[in-house]
Amino acid sequence: MDYQFKDIEQKWQQFWAEKQTFKADNNSTKPKYYVLDMFPYPSGAGLHVGHPLGYIASDIFARYKRLKGFNVLHPMGYDSFGLPAEQYAIQTGQHPSLTTEENIATYRRQLDQIGFSFDWSREVRTSSPGYYKWTQWIFMQLFNSWYNKAEEKAESIAKLVEHFETKGSAGINAVSDEDTATFTAGEWKAYSHNQQQEELLKYRITYLRESTVNWCAALGTVLANDEVKDGFSERGGYPVEQKKMMQWSMRITAYAERLLQGLDTIDWPEPLKEMQRNWIGKSVGASVKFPIKKEAHNSQLTTHNIEVFTTRVDTIFGVTFLVIAPEHELVNELTTPEQKADIEAYITQTKKKSELDRMADTKTVSGAFTGIYVLNPLNNEPIPVWIADYVLAGYGTGAVMAVPSGDQRDYLFAKHYNLPIVPIIDIQNIETEADPTKEGTYINSDFANGLTYKEATAAIIAKLEAIGAGKAKVNFRMRDAIFGRQRYWGEPVPVYFKDGLPYLIDESELPLLLPEIDKYLPTETGEPPLGRATDWKHPEGEYELSTMPGWAGSSWYWYRYMDAHNDSEFASEKAIEYWKDVDLYIGGSEHATGHLLYSRFWNKFLKDIGKVNEEEPFKKLINQGMIQGRSNFVYRLIDAEGRGTNTFVSHGLIKEYKTSPLHVDVNIVKNDTLDTEKFKNWRPEFADAEFILENGKYVCGHEVEKMSKRYYNVVNPDDIASQYGADTLRMYEMFLGPLEQSKPWNTNGIEGVFKFLRKFWRLFHDDQWNFRVSEDAPTKAELKALHKIIRKVEEDVERFSFNTSVSSFMIAVNELTELKCNKRAILQELTIVLASYAPHICEELWALLGNGEGTLSYAPYPTFKPEYLVEDDFAYPISINGKTKMNLSISLSLDIKDIEAFVLANADVQRYLEGKTPKKVIVVKGRIVNMVV
Repeated sequence: MDYQFKDIEQKWQQFWAEKQTFKADNNSTKPKYYVLDMFPYPSGAGLHVGHPLGYIASDIFARYKRLKGFNVLHPMGYDSFGLPAEQYAIQTGQHPSLTTEENIATYRRQLDQIGFSFDWSREVRTSSPGYYKWTQWIFMQLFNSWYNKAEEKAESIAKLVEHFETKGSAGINAVSDEDTATFTAGEWKAYSHNQQQEELLKYRITYLRESTVNWCAALGTVLANDEVKDGFSERGGYPVEQKKMMQWSMRITAYAERLLQGLDTIDWPEPLKEMQRNWIGKSVGASVKFPIKKEAHNSQLTTHNIEVFTTRVDTIFGVTFLVIAPEHELVNELTTPEQKADIEAYITQTKKKSELDRMADTKTVSGAFTGIYVLNPLNNEPIPVWIADYVLAGYGTGAVMAVPSGDQRDYLFAKHYNLPIVPIIDIQNIETEADPTKEGTYINSDFANGLTYKEATAAIIAKLEAIGAGKAKVNFRMRDAIFGRQRYWGEPVPVYFKDGLPYLIDESELPLLLPEIDKYLPTETGEPPLGRATDWKHPEGEYELSTMPGWAGSSWYWYRYMDAHNDSEFASEKAIEYWKDVDLYIGGSEHATGHLLYSRFWNKFLKDIGKVNEEEPFKKLINQGMIQGRSNFVYRLIDAEGRGTNTFVSHGLIKEYKTSPLHVDVNIVKNDTLDTEKFKNWRPEFADAEFILENGKYVCGHEVEKMSKRYYNVVNPDDIASQYGADTLRMYEMFLGPLEQSKPWNTNGIEGVFKFLRKFWRLFHDDQWNFRVSEDAPTKAELKALHKIIRKVEEDVERFSFNTSVSSFMIAVNELTELKCNKRAILQELTIVLASYAPHICEELWALLGNGEGTLSYAPYPTFKPEYLVEDDFAYPISINGKTKMNLSISLSLDIKDIEAFVLANADVQRYLEGKTPKKVIVVKGRIVNMVV
């Protein structure tokens, strides 16, 4: 029978599901291998052909590792909390769980159709109470922990309390808020319960604080920076403004150095690691306190200094103004009455910009003068204080010392407002003005003149320390992570409030379930949607009304896969000990500074508290490229009045006419040829369309663009699997190009892959499509073809070069077809090698080969034998007097005398010799034979 892919694929997908073929064992004696994909958010649109790219690659590798004798964990689940389901709920009134369930059903059907070897018995959904119970539990551990800098690890808050009770705050080296109190043990004990809790909140790894956030009123929630573009939400395009709100935060900054150092221990793409290094942004410099000039303002100030962090303290004598962020907590206090209107107007303007916009805009500078001055601590020169949006409240101290002669933005700002620009280096003594780190002479100083950059930096820091105006400091650009959203469809925070202070619920009360509410909008008084819940109240106070952010559930999910049905802990010690960490993780680089950073943070915390064993969660990570869309165009004829007609001109003729291009659905185009009847039925306005053809057909134009519904270039994997089969889809996606690179989808080439699989199927069948294989011993040529592909695929898969394997499979099948090979000894081994790429057809052939009713998923991978690639003969170039006349195939087993005799006995050689006897025969074994006549 010919290759009936639909029947074959349906049969084996059902077999794998019923037999749970890919169920991993937590107690296996085999070596473990953990392959993980970044789990999807189940959107209503389902999968297009770009989505499975990484899944196919990971599946090939997982199947290959099973054949290699590994116990493979290859799970799948859903990151199922999210804003899209909630927005749909707001529009329709349908509970987000129903939408999510429907979307998951679509995803599951599509994933099964492609033939992935997932262990579905371990499926997780972040929105399932059985899962988010443990997300809430991890939150509770973070709340009950503080970061001990002396030990460089998180420790129990109870240990901190014990220290306070015996020694007070003395000797504590913690990551904490800036305003922590100094107290003795006696004073601590004298604090009221609420005072103690307020102080502990300044140390907890998860804590409450007033933060500047991206507030979208239309969506009723806070958005992350990557959800905002040009002052509008990515989803819906609604206005976003900067707003101060009391928010849950997590001290990821406590782990900054460990997150930085850990990058050197993992096998990740270097560009991705560099993105994290830049995001963490370690800077070595100094903090400097600029005293406020008292007479310049009122005497009611609660602060006497403005503190800045700088990496170039050596430029302090070039400071001509200070800039603080518009959100800086001291702005109102520092602003003089005369400047108040200007400052407020500027702050209102700044709220319309996201932080990313402010960071990206390097050319536009604007600000407002506060009306006060500070003093340069080293020379007492008065310096005006301005606010400007190019300074961010969350970076450093939210204030910078502006040096117009050394910084482009400072320079533009000074020019714009006519502020002084003071040179800081005698440039006659250095090679280039563009590099201030070269040796030079520092001016305006009685102790730094003539010093090098490094010497001047050290001298200035020493001077600042001596007068109590500064010190050396390491700073990180990364800020603590905001951990809250004012929305419904997320994990409830396991906290209630009493007397305005947060308290954890009891662990026995987990999971804290999402309550039912009448609408999924904020309340009329501006509270988050959970404020609508009735009869949802803790016995001792009010529940937290915000829910956790989208990254909460994805920051630990790989551990849940290890022990997905454990009701007593997030994963057992035994399961964690066995699986340890993820050996291979495949997903997009767009998660570099979100999910991947937060996952590393939570993993390190869980290790600190003794719940996991590994410092890093993902040993090796690969970022798959994007499959782009290949758009097609038709060309509408424009009439003399410039109006579009209903006549369409074929691409090769458009130079002869005035036309306008229109995107057309790629699913009614084949090899760039438009199905004109389907085009007429595509949209009502084209029902009476006419066509100007070339060579009897309508040829479309094409262009590579993002795969999107708006370009009509989305290709549904269901359609490809239906027309060509899942095995063809799998191999074709790999064939498109290297895994890490982006490449366009082009259906034109898929026929070649389908024909290859049909040709492979034919090797096992005679001319009447009867299954027929021979038990005869294979020839040397057949063994050579087999072992070439065994070695090639083994090497390619181990280095994730899947596209080159597909080409090699085609070559191998062509060679065996030419050899008319139908030998079991060859074809059975070849079936195992191909099985990772095209599992359905290989399972069917494995069964037809008489291997019982089981599966080849755990068959041993064929052993490469190099002796089969050793050449027995060599085509010797035969030369006469140094001129090559011919090539002669001679056995490599012959010695030099036998080679000479074999050559002289050859009739063609004798013809070239023309009856002459060579004076000398030179034989270089395995190289050349030269005769001198």
